[in-house]
Amino acid sequence: MMLLVVLVCAAPVVASYLMYFVVRPDGRTNYSDLISPPRPLPAAMALSDLQGRRVAPEALQGQWLLVVVAAAACDPRCERHLWLQRQLHESFGRDKGRIDKLWLIHDADMPRPQTLTAIGAGSGAGSAFAPATVLRTTRDAIARWLQPSSGRALEDHLYLVDPLGHWMLRAPAELDPAKLKRDIDKLLRASTGWDHAGR
Repeated sequence: MMLLVVLVCAAPVVASYLMYFVVRPDGRTNYSDLISPPRPLPAAMALSDLQGRRVAPEALQGQWLLVVVAAAACDPRCERHLWLQRQLHESFGRDKGRIDKLWLIHDADMPRPQTLTAIGAGSGAGSAFAPATVLRTTRDAIARWLQPSSGRALEDHLYLVDPLGHWMLRAPAELDPAKLKRDIDKLLRASTGWDHAGR
């Protein structure tokens, strides 16, 4: 009987040691890949708008950025990412003013007018949605800042950049929008003390 009492009392202690030293549970609750340490936007990154005017990298700071990387031709994967970018942005309700949509184009071609109109970036586009920012740079320049997961391409992911210009989150290639939204919600809540809508 005494041995049974000792076993019952010792069981939780033994179980906790087994869990900590053998099983090692993962405390991660995020769905996306957190980038640690976050990678700052290179100060020398050459960016321009679609008219060829230079855009300083620091002009992107001051807002959370939901980033799509794709060629100007915008294949079906790109179209899906731009659509998800827009839908996610709208889903944040009153917090959507803290997030900007950015499409980084890594070639010299011009996007189709229909694509620009769909994302509110076309001339005279009367979109009901907040317009996306479309900037051009080189693939090499993007690769010095953003990085895909192993075996994937830059274009396979959505990326989240904080208002200081640090890349800090990479969505899975086959993403679940609801789970990605939960990750971004956590970051928005954690930053409410210092981040506000507008640049």
